[in-house]
Amino acid sequence: MSVYKAISAVAKELSEQGIRKDSRNSQQGFMFRGIDAVYNALAPALVKHGLLILPRITERTVTERTTQKGGVLLYVVVKAEFDFVATEDGSTHTVTTYGEAMDSGDKATNKAMSIAYKYAAFQAFCIPTEETAIDADAEVHNVAPQQKTSPTPEAVLKAFTEAAHLKATIPELKTAFAKAWQMLDGKPEQAKAQEVYEIRKTELEGATA
Repeated sequence: MSVYKAISAVAKELSEQGIRKDSRNSQQGFMFRGIDAVYNALAPALVKHGLLILPRITERTVTERTTQKGGVLLYVVVKAEFDFVATEDGSTHTVTTYGEAMDSGDKATNKAMSIAYKYAAFQAFCIPTEETAIDADAEVHNVAPQQKTSPTPEAVLKAFTEAAHLKATIPELKTAFAKAWQMLDGKPEQAKAQEVYEIRKTELEGATA
């Protein structure tokens, strides 16, 4: 299978030339190898040794996050498959990697795809590197901690009503009611929870009479 011979040849050439760290992260001051440097080093080696890299995105997730200053960030994760194809005989080997990136505009997916490609190349060709910097266009985002949201009074009442009908003893019912009562403190739904409690309590007392 010529694909492995081609991969080995590209890896040999890159090990001799290497890829310089010529990009600098302006926020944290470290040097890294950008995606452009990877493309520039790979392109002639791939052509020379008859190897294609064909990308395919198989999964993508997007989460909206908030910066410490209140701005919006899109956090994107992609799962990518890269088919390494030898032009000599069409033999193929597939490499799978993930890419993650954040952006305040419309480039988060593009960045994540570039990162996935970059690390597929680093790993497949064993490109020498002292430090594998996790860069997404050399940006660093400060994300505010995610805050837990409390359930609405309607949701608390609904959950208690459903739970009350499942309680088999009065002590169990009292425990569930006490929790709901505390969560509904000062809310109109508190009185409705009291009604549910009294009805179910009467039912349980009748069952044990």
